[in-house]
Amino acid sequence: MRCIFRLLGVHGHVYSWSFPSSTEMRAMLGEPTCPEEHIVVSSLKGGEDKKNSSSYEDLEVEPETCSICLGILQFIYYDAKGLMVKKGTAISLALSISEQIKKEGHQLDSFSLEVSIPTVIQENEHIVHLYMKRKYRSELWFEERFSKCISTKEVLKFAMTNSLEKLLDVKSGPSSCRIRLTYAQTKPSSTVPSSVERGEGCKRRKTGASPVFDSVNDKLVDASNDCFHLSTTKGNALGESSSNGLEDHESSECIIFPEDKVNDPCHLVFLCYRTPIYLGGRYLKFSRNVSQTRWMIDDERMGEASVEEIIGGYILPVCHGDSYKFHAAGREDIDVRMLGSGRPFLVEIQNARHVPSEALVKEIEININNLNTQLVLVKNLKMVANEGWTLIHEGEAEKQKQYCALVWISRPLENQDLQSIASLKDLQILQKTPVRVLHRRSPLEREKIIHWMKIETIAESSQYFLLHLCTQAGTYIKEFVHGDLGRTHPSIGSILGCRAEILQLDVTDVKMDCFLAE
Repeated sequence: MRCIFRLLGVHGHVYSWSFPSSTEMRAMLGEPTCPEEHIVVSSLKGGEDKKNSSSYEDLEVEPETCSICLGILQFIYYDAKGLMVKKGTAISLALSISEQIKKEGHQLDSFSLEVSIPTVIQENEHIVHLYMKRKYRSELWFEERFSKCISTKEVLKFAMTNSLEKLLDVKSGPSSCRIRLTYAQTKPSSTVPSSVERGEGCKRRKTGASPVFDSVNDKLVDASNDCFHLSTTKGNALGESSSNGLEDHESSECIIFPEDKVNDPCHLVFLCYRTPIYLGGRYLKFSRNVSQTRWMIDDERMGEASVEEIIGGYILPVCHGDSYKFHAAGREDIDVRMLGSGRPFLVEIQNARHVPSEALVKEIEININNLNTQLVLVKNLKMVANEGWTLIHEGEAEKQKQYCALVWISRPLENQDLQSIASLKDLQILQKTPVRVLHRRSPLEREKIIHWMKIETIAESSQYFLLHLCTQAGTYIKEFVHGDLGRTHPSIGSILGCRAEILQLDVTDVKMDCFLAE
């Protein structure tokens, strides 16, 4: 019945109700004794051969699964377990969906409804429209009714949105929280009957641009033995168009009508999910045995922990998300500390059921810091929109980084060395991919800039010193010190004219504007 109403352009809350009485139905159709509309009803139910045996009273009895919408607008479907479910009304289906949403613990302030239906339903609508146009295009009521045809998806979204708004007590609209209903055919519709393929029993005429059907149904319905053929090619020319905007095939004589009976409704998969939320801040790493991300070699963990697991592993359960991803502006080696103002990072939470408030975010920061104060510290944690992701990527290529390295050289340090190092400004170096990372990075040559350097001497030590330097992002500092067998030039060793080795390295500053204290 709902398909009859929508194909006749009936609007309103009828699609959310149970099936109306015959009196209500006459009022909806506008002309209680109109024989043409009676023919439309019978034709939509399976063919003109039923028109003399059906009546409006017959429509009060729900038929088998609708051959046009495949049970979608009857709210009949197979669930995830393969069991047939008959809800009957939009409010009944919406109730089961809202209960599932609450059971999963979703925190909603609004929602948007997404619906996906099989393309065969659009094909069915198109075929019915062409069939009715050929039969009744001369009737005045036809253009008035069928020009207002409403699609299955529009009807379902209208009926379900109203019901869900009431049950969830929130408004629908553009939202990060999506409720998605995905309908899929139980089995593909059958191919064109061989008699039609061979041209038997009907006259095939060429038309202009043919609408494209991937599959069509078996039964030919035509009381006059004429037939109306819709040619099949690959693709789908229907797109999102409604039936009133489709190709006109008046000259054709063959139609393959939707099946009179459909035994199997669609499968329905329901999903409520939220688009990713982001929490950003800066982290400091105090241990030389903590990697930035989880590091496994041959099923053996490298290091005692990771920044990713300490931060993301705590945030995820608070937000009740499915999973998380950790993103940072660059990375440091496991044996390198991250000091100073810290390194910018983002934690991306997938399908968060709970969006933390500003107060809860502050509490998360405090709790993370209390967990691992000797390993990792978090600063300036806050909720950020998608622009936080852009800030990290834009700044990553342009940022400058400052380091402090403990260096040993093979000869005593002289005062002249301090002056020669300090005098070098914006020194351009050429680095080939270091030997230590060749197994995972392409062998390339990279030009980098050392903006400035200075040496800090260590008391009672002539061959050890602290090297402070500011470099372009992506510079390999360890290789810049020892030269990497000549693959980095110049290097501290080549500048000082001796062997140089780096013993320890700290990142002391990452110069980026994002996630600084306000």
